Amino acid sequence: MKLRYKFILLAIIPLLLSFAGIASAVFYQATILAQQQRNTIEQAYIASKETELKHYVTLGKSAILHLYKKSGNSPQDQEEAKKILSTLDFGDDGYFYVYDMQGKNLMHPRQPDLVGKNLWNLSDPKGNLTIQNLINTAKNGGGAVRYLWEKPSSGQIAPKLGYVIPLNKWGWMLGTGIYLDDVDTALAKIDVQVEKNIHSTLFWMAGIALICALLTALSGLVLNISESRLAEAKLKVLARSVVRSQEDERARLSRDLHDGLSQLLVSIKLQIESGLAKLGTTLPVVSPARNSFDRATKQLNEALSEVRRISHDLRPAMLDDLGVVAAFEHLAGEFQNASELPVSFNAAGNFSRLSEISNTVLFRVAQEALTNIHKHAQKVSHVNMQLIETARDITLIIEDNGTGFDIQGIANHPKRGIGLSNMRERLATAGGHLDIHSDMSGTRVIATIPNGEL
Repeated sequence: MKLRYKFILLAIIPLLLSFAGIASAVFYQATILAQQQRNTIEQAYIASKETELKHYVTLGKSAILHLYKKSGNSPQDQEEAKKILSTLDFGDDGYFYVYDMQGKNLMHPRQPDLVGKNLWNLSDPKGNLTIQNLINTAKNGGGAVRYLWEKPSSGQIAPKLGYVIPLNKWGWMLGTGIYLDDVDTALAKIDVQVEKNIHSTLFWMAGIALICALLTALSGLVLNISESRLAEAKLKVLARSVVRSQEDERARLSRDLHDGLSQLLVSIKLQIESGLAKLGTTLPVVSPARNSFDRATKQLNEALSEVRRISHDLRPAMLDDLGVVAAFEHLAGEFQNASELPVSFNAAGNFSRLSEISNTVLFRVAQEALTNIHKHAQKVSHVNMQLIETARDITLIIEDNGTGFDIQGIANHPKRGIGLSNMRERLATAGGHLDIHSDMSGTRVIATIPNGEL
């Protein structure tokens, strides 16, 4: 992974972790708040129900109070009181019931089959002793009790809130109750709505986190692209400066060789030839001394030729004096003489707008390509060079009819392909690019640079 992407990840991951931590805290606090809200609403519901039941019980007691206040425990008065209480109801499931303090049911208008039975040990599905709890509450002065009981309208076991009071004179427990399934339904709706709100909040937070992460990534990419382009521009300027410095140094060395060493060798050669001329009358035509001077003159000529070749390779004078076309023609001629391979060169267009760096880059690429052909190409019988100008580009094409080579294998080899890399790097300094095509029919090197001053 590239370093720029690592930096972006280092920026995004802490951001996402922060959002995850905030989301966890929000979820935890929202859950606690929802539970507290639920408990508060439930307590309010139960309190209102208790108050309502207390009023019902008070009304029920008032209905039989005239009988209860009579002196004595007349069975007739108690039966009359039971009849009155059995007729009192509120809604389908609101009724009064009466038990004695030993758990025997004395009156139940909705479940008459329970009348006369002792339900002291009756327990609900949760194992709670329902009648005992009601009677104990009544003995303590009365109050509300929650339990489970069969709902008459549905025949199903449902939560119920009962309210009981003692009628000590008769040894009774008078009670009534309200089923709480509607309360549970309302609380369940609240729970669903709260859960939906929490999920919606978390969804929005996730969306915001994703948007922030994307914005961070995009900002990082834009910044990286901007910095990368700026770095590439600076690198190109530096590369051009390096190439220019190299070419300036090559030109200086070429001039020094031509104007210094070459002139010195010419001077020595002339002095030897002048000395031979002066000694010509005294030395025989064939003598060891004359042979030595002749060999020295021949070696000086070879040295002069080598100095001129090196000077030309360093920086061909005609590239600056006559232009890129003349330099390429001379290069093609030199390569043909050195390799004994026929070379054809064609130029089409006007190359006057090319900068000095572009001229030099094209020339060096041509030198490198021809050198590769001479060193590495096999079964080559002809080399073709073309220099073509268009409105946008200058294209140099060098092709041979050899057996080709494995481009990918050379590119991946650690010790080969340096020449190709050099060509690409040189072209990059001039804003150009290199394309290479190679197969069994030959190799084609295409170097392209922009047409005009850089």
